[in-house]
Amino acid sequence: MLVKLPWLTGEISVEIPDRNLAEVLSPNKYPPLADLEAATNAALEAPIGLTAIKTWAKSGQKVLIVSDDNTRMTPVARLLPPLVRRLNEAGVPDGDITVLMALGTHRYMTDEEMIQKVGPEMFSRLTVINHLWKDEANLADLGSTDSGIPLKVNKLLVESDVVIGIGAVVPHHIPGFSGGAKIIQPGVCGPVTTAETHLLSCRGGGDSLLGQIDNPVRRDLDEMGRRVGLSAIINVVLTPEGEPVGVFFGHYREAFQTAVELAKKIYGVKYTVKPDIVLSNSHPCDLDFWQAHKSQYPAQIMVKPGGTIILATPCPEGISPVHTDLKNFTHYGSQEIQDKYRSGELKNGVAVALATAWAMVREKASVITYSTGLSDEEITALGHTRAESLNWAVEEALRRQGGEAKISVLTHAPDMLPIWAGE
Repeated sequence: MLVKLPWLTGEISVEIPDRNLAEVLSPNKYPPLADLEAATNAALEAPIGLTAIKTWAKSGQKVLIVSDDNTRMTPVARLLPPLVRRLNEAGVPDGDITVLMALGTHRYMTDEEMIQKVGPEMFSRLTVINHLWKDEANLADLGSTDSGIPLKVNKLLVESDVVIGIGAVVPHHIPGFSGGAKIIQPGVCGPVTTAETHLLSCRGGGDSLLGQIDNPVRRDLDEMGRRVGLSAIINVVLTPEGEPVGVFFGHYREAFQTAVELAKKIYGVKYTVKPDIVLSNSHPCDLDFWQAHKSQYPAQIMVKPGGTIILATPCPEGISPVHTDLKNFTHYGSQEIQDKYRSGELKNGVAVALATAWAMVREKASVITYSTGLSDEEITALGHTRAESLNWAVEEALRRQGGEAKISVLTHAPDMLPIWAGE
């Protein structure tokens, strides 16, 4: 069978023998909103778990809007105007509103990228800036969370009277789902906070926390949201193509949890065969492996122990344009990486945390990677086998797993939550 996969602006194909192909899985189809502006206005007029904006946003207050960055498809440029209009009506002028790009530890956005993200009108009216996470002077130290994670956040959060987050809800391997208070961590925190939160998700080994709505990381994120005064969130649920299907506004826990129920309907995909091999395509997280790595975790859930995962990912910006030291240690085992970090041998805690998660995937299944952007050296550094083509990757996986091995394909893996049909 010829299986077609989305690839940047086009598609690629791979041949899989009929006797081996178990399932080709994609996110579920769901009708997009007919009118996003109307849906946004309706959500803003009926907050979930909160009173109306005009009751808690006032003249004289400083308002901080925390927006996800250009690695996400959230249509911020279409969500901002109705929100800003209500803030203006509540007495908050444009000059008292700042939009902070929640980069986490991603590279800083250019002005052109920020204009595209928030829209030309909002960029000209409001102060729009990057979260300068590399600058320690830009961070406020709020002590530690109940679980012991140091909490360092952008100082604008503690200097603002109202904080509103904007993001999207999809399955995520660290807090279970993106959205809610995740816009704060890792969005606008310091790298030490992000490192320890990510490592928290790796405690105990095994598969990731993908799709688990209640877990230690989410509880820490919610505490961080409370500590920094996160007033409200706008969360959207999107199709894999980026079309909005739902808008949710309100309290950062309650609105998020409501959005998750819709996200599950799109991204929760039942599988009926426990495969020996999973071919996992990284679309739409294609920019670099720092994003594309999300394609590993649905495959990790599905694949049999000792199986093989095939990653298909373009990665035009390589492993990471920011965390360039990753390739020096990411091929180590998960415990060795953590030990070297705790001993002080490794310094980049954020990179250590993701490298640990990647190692845990390899400890369950071998990984073969086909990429047009990653070099041979980078693929080797990841601890993966380089594939000269997707067809070669399938042949090699079958050689490892046997001629009768079953192969499942995930067409949009980063945005998928595999659910065993027996559950």
